[in-house]
Amino acid sequence: MSIKKTAIVTGGNSGLGFATAKKLCDNGITTYVIGRSKEKTEEACQEIGKNAIPVLFDLNDIAGIPAMIEKLTKNTPIDILVNNAGINLKKEFLDVTDEDFLSIIHTNLLSVFAVSKAVVKNMKENKGGNIINISSMASQYGIPKVIAYSASKGAIESMTRAMAVELAPFGIRVNCVAPGFIKTKMSAKALDNDPERKNKVLGRTPMGILGEPSDIADAVFYFASNESKFTTGTVLPVDGGNSIGF
Repeated sequence: MSIKKTAIVTGGNSGLGFATAKKLCDNGITTYVIGRSKEKTEEACQEIGKNAIPVLFDLNDIAGIPAMIEKLTKNTPIDILVNNAGINLKKEFLDVTDEDFLSIIHTNLLSVFAVSKAVVKNMKENKGGNIINISSMASQYGIPKVIAYSASKGAIESMTRAMAVELAPFGIRVNCVAPGFIKTKMSAKALDNDPERKNKVLGRTPMGILGEPSDIADAVFYFASNESKFTTGTVLPVDGGNSIGF
């Protein structure tokens, strides 16, 4: 892969986004790491190394996204976009308010559309690019208490296919990675406090273990590289067999 490539990773200051940004940077790709927290984002970039550039921006500011992307693309074309940023909400179906639902859709879906649209303008001018969206097991099968999150991730997968078809003539590929249950601070918090849920997760994962953030980073890197040059519009579960497990 050419060392001149440039990437954007949203939500790249922790968890799967951090692992992905690190993988790209370690392979010589200049990577803009977009995060909300100044301290967290700058610390993450320092840890990742010289190819990581912190970008402080709240993706809920939909109206501000085009100007933010325009600033990044002023001097450098964007070759790779990883739409990783997302939020979750664990609540009983009847307790989820309209505002709750809208908030998840706003962050997990609308911001992905807005960022992609702004970046695609640049990719189209440069006659190519790669977009990798991040989905979830919540779109592969039904999980209780995450109705809004599930809706947003199902939409991400449909959007991946629609974008892939429409953008293929411009040399832009669009794929999606659907992580299974991965060892992160967020998942540890959710599973360690709920042994029953943890046993259920591991019980239906044929490989019987949680994945590593690097497993997701490797899959994203495959889609971002020339190794997948004839692949677009796909959803790849990286889940130890969880989505097909019994």
